[in-house]
Amino acid sequence: MKKLGLLGGISWVSTIDYYRAINQGINKQLGDLNFAECIIYSLNYQEIKENNDKNDWDANFELALDACLHLKISGAEALVLCANTMHLLADRIEDAVGLPVIHIATATAEAIARKGLRKVALLGTKVTMERGFYQQKLDGFNIEAIIPNDDDRAFIHYTIFEELGRDVILESSKQRYLRIIEDMIAQGAEGIILGCTEIPLLIKPEDVSVPVFDTALIHSDAAVKFALS
Repeated sequence: MKKLGLLGGISWVSTIDYYRAINQGINKQLGDLNFAECIIYSLNYQEIKENNDKNDWDANFELALDACLHLKISGAEALVLCANTMHLLADRIEDAVGLPVIHIATATAEAIARKGLRKVALLGTKVTMERGFYQQKLDGFNIEAIIPNDDDRAFIHYTIFEELGRDVILESSKQRYLRIIEDMIAQGAEGIILGCTEIPLLIKPEDVSVPVFDTALIHSDAAVKFALS
């Protein structure tokens, strides 16, 4: 089994889900008392948020790079960045650390392609929705990604940092998410990417009339596949 290095704390809430899903995935494949060999480096989410607010992605890169180098020294053979937005830096981190980064957008694109879908909605932080790194991976699979309007993007971004990242779950926020999703479906979305690892805390597949792609679970499955390859 290959040893995984998890970059967590972005947020701690979804990092718990990653740890659970990866261990359950390993055990499902191997049985008995087999679980994942992994190391978690948990960042301070406040520092990430402050850098995001200043659009200082060089500072976030330095934080992530230092953490990932510690994971490499500790024996990690691949990196799992436990957040969609951090994948804006994935290629830089992979080059600088010299370890493969299991890319969440690539794994998600593969899952969508297996469903035969060609147009999906992408929900996440403003960086994830607006900076194009997700769309680039989807384009490679001939999948179009549409995003909500300005006001809805601002609302989603706010809830990720001020509610979901603090483990605050509000029914009023869920209802607005569902209205946003219905708008996306009306615009032709055949599926919905929950492109922030906290959004599945709020939105479940049974809440939506089209396929929902839980990126934290998809990413965890890809990590399990790598660990057992």
